[in-house]
Formats: sequence, structure tokens, C-alpha cells
Amino acid sequence: MAYRKDSLWKSVDWWTVALYILLVTCGWFSVCGASYDYGDPNFFDLSTRAGKQLMWIGCSLVLGFVLLMLEDRLYDTYAYLIYGILLLLLFGTIFNPHEIKGSRSWIVLGPVSLQPAEFAKFATALALAKFMGGYTFSVDRWKDMAAALAIIVVPMVLIVCQKETGSALVYLAFFLVLYREGMTGSILFAGVCAVVYFIVGIRFSGDLMGDGFTSWGEFSVMTLIVIFSALLVSAYCKGSRKPVMYILSFGLGVTLLSLLFSLYVIPFNVVYVQRGLCGVLCLYLIYLALHERIRNYIYIFLFAVGSIGFFFSTEYVFNNVLEAHQQIRIKVLLGMEDDPTGAGYNVNQSKIAIGSGGFLGKGFLNGTQTKLKYVPEQDTDFIFCTVGEEQGFVGSVAVILLFATFIWRLIHLAERQSSRFGRVYGYSVLSIFFFHLFVNVGMVLGLTPVIGIPLPFFSYGGSSLWGFTILLFVFLRIDAARER
Repeated sequence: MAYRKDSLWKSVDWWTVALYILLVTCGWFSVCGASYDYGDPNFFDLSTRAGKQLMWIGCSLVLGFVLLMLEDRLYDTYAYLIYGILLLLLFGTIFNPHEIKGSRSWIVLGPVSLQPAEFAKFATALALAKFMGGYTFSVDRWKDMAAALAIIVVPMVLIVCQKETGSALVYLAFFLVLYREGMTGSILFAGVCAVVYFIVGIRFSGDLMGDGFTSWGEFSVMTLIVIFSALLVSAYCKGSRKPVMYILSFGLGVTLLSLLFSLYVIPFNVVYVQRGLCGVLCLYLIYLALHERIRNYIYIFLFAVGSIGFFFSTEYVFNNVLEAHQQIRIKVLLGMEDDPTGAGYNVNQSKIAIGSGGFLGKGFLNGTQTKLKYVPEQDTDFIFCTVGEEQGFVGSVAVILLFATFIWRLIHLAERQSSRFGRVYGYSVLSIFFFHLFVNVGMVLGLTPVIGIPLPFFSYGGSSLWGFTILLFVFLRIDAARER
């Protein structure tokens, strides 16, 4: 037993542990700066946010130590059990009578509040690694891919039912894991196309072209569907030069002629013609699949049909599925509305705070925007603005570089795993950290929608800190046993 423990401590990646401690320490100082009130410098008082965060940091260190001491086989053996328990917690939380800021995602146990969605990330990562680590798993088998997607999507749906859309979107990070394990790039391409359709369709839906009938949003998306379909034919179908030329020349040519006719002869909605062209495109793809006996034409047909269906469902989803505050946030981000005192207030105040920090910052506890509480959620979702104001451009870049080093280290650890289970779990961990970092910093700077997710190790809160700690230290324990 002593030999095993000695071997364990030698195998643990202490560089990653050091980065974790450094990030947690910087995060605590940021919480101190964000929650500090003039004349109350007692950061160790457990009644203050800084004191509570310090207590949670201490618990996290103990938790990390315990996770390292457990046998690594436990995480593989009980992966599905842990996943099932967390799903039950997520399901039960939907009917939770306690609402915090409009969300039912919290379990309140006296003075303690826990958010199961934060712990479901590591459970989902374990279950996905367990399933994809099986000897019979293959990304080329649609049944295996469907099961892997179900492992990801089920907790997403349960979290959405808790009115916690931001936390649910984090699970999109798992698609990077699937791509690393061999998932075709066309699925990622389809995902990018969906984002483009949504943004273009929503942003320009109300803008009319010169004929007064044709929407710029619908016209642009329908044109993109034809172009993207032609690109897929060119990339995935052998001997497709002529079909590509036919699709582009006929689709874009008829669209251009219709637009000119609408602008200079008789005005009408050109989108009607484009819908017909998309129908012809789908029939042509079916013909090519039957005539050339190339299955990829069927997949491209499904892409075209799915693109059309997705686009025409975006308006319904935007108006009937998204909450009113989420709609306004998206409109503000896309420049459709200017609401500096409403939905855009958080982002505007955050930008002011970061900009006021200048190059070197105002110094620890010397920020004015954050001390006067101008930035809502400045110690949770918008804590990065505290870094920008107190530490300036230099400090902000240093924090981002520290996170980049941390993520690079996780990539190194994931790539050196000897089992697919360890590699899949490792990439799940780094994908989640990367998604949180990218979206959180992006929303503070006004580059991404405000979806309310924490900055790892920095944002105030026990659930998020413990969730990230479990994610990381389970991976460190798996990595320590990689040679076996």
C-alpha cells in the first residue's frame, strides 16, 4: 500500500495542480475586490463573500485530495451509476419550489444551496468516456453515435426545463470531444451553418430589399443553403464537378434573374422562387443518389432539408421558446436594439469598468466602478471586469495566458492517455473549461450573448468551484494511473 501511494504521488501531474492553485488564488483575490465594501477589509469573516469563498476553496482542496486518494478504477466502474444519480437530481430539481433569479436549478438544504447542473458536467463526461471507451464503440456506426449524443442531450434537456439555458449550452462543448474521436467534420460544419442561419435570419428578418417585399434575412439564408449544399457535393462526392456547376449556375442564376425582375419590372417576394429552387435542389440530390449510387448525396439531401426546416423554425423558437430577457439580450448583441439601461446595462457597465482600468489598472481594492456596485453580478458571471479594472490590460492578459497555459496542459495530459476512456474524459474536461472561458470573457467584453455561466475558479460560488474541482481532479487521478 505504501508503495502504491508513493507511486501515486510521483505520477500526479503537479504542474497542473500548481496551475489550479494559482488560478484559485487569483480568483479569491478577485472575489475580494469585487465584493469589498469601503471600511470593511475583513476578508476572512465567514459572513462576507470573500470569507465564504475562502471556506469553499479549503473544502475544494480537501475534495481534490480525496479524489486523488480514491482508486482510479472506481471512476470507470461507477460511471453510469454516477450519471444516473445526477440525472435523477436534475429531474427532481425541475419540481423544486425554490426559485433563485427565475431558475429552479438549485437544491436548498438549510443555509446551503447546491446546483446539480454543475456536478452533472463531470458525470456526463464520465458516462461519455465509459461508453466511447468500450471495445465495440465506433464513431462510424450511427447507433453508437446516437447513443453518445443521447448521453449529452438528456442532461441538456433537463437543465433547460430548470430554466437554466446558459448551463445547458455548456454541453455543446462535448461535440469537440466527438470530433477529436473521429466524428466527421460535416457535423461541425452543419452546426456552424445552423448558427449562421440563426444569426442572419434573426438579424436581417425585418430588413426589406429594394423591391419592398423580399426580406434580406430570408433571401440570404436561402442563398447560403444552395451554396453550402454545392460545397458539400464538391467535398464529399467523387466526380461531382458537373453537379456542382449545375447547382450553382441554376440556383444562383435563377435567383439573380428573379431579383432583377422584382427590382425593375414587377415587385414580388423573391423568397418564393428560392423556396422552389430549394425543392428542385432536393429532388436533384435524390436523383444523383439513385443514378450515381453514392450515399453521400442522401446525406447532403438531409442537410438541405434540415437547413430549410431549421431556418423556418428559428423564428418560432426565438419568439416562443426563448425567454423575453434572452430575446432582448440577443437583439442587443446583434445590434437590433440599443438598451443601455436594460438588457445591455450589464455589458455596458462591464466595458466601462474594464476600460477605466487602463494599461496597468487602478490597483487591488482601488476600483471605482466595482466598488460602487455599478456592474451587476460583478463577483459571479462578470467577475472578469474586476480583473480588468483593478489589474488593467496587463493583468487581464496575464489571467488569459494563465488559463491558456492551463488548457494547453490539459491537452497534453489528454493526448498522453493510454486508454480511450482517459482520453475522452480528458478532452471532455478541457472542452468544458475552454467553453466557459471563451463565453464568459466574451460576454463581459460584449462579444458573445450574456448566458450567465461562471468563469472557472474565479466566479463566486461553491457549486461551480466544487464542480470544476471534481472535473479536474478526477482527470488527474485517471492520468496518474495511465501507465497501468
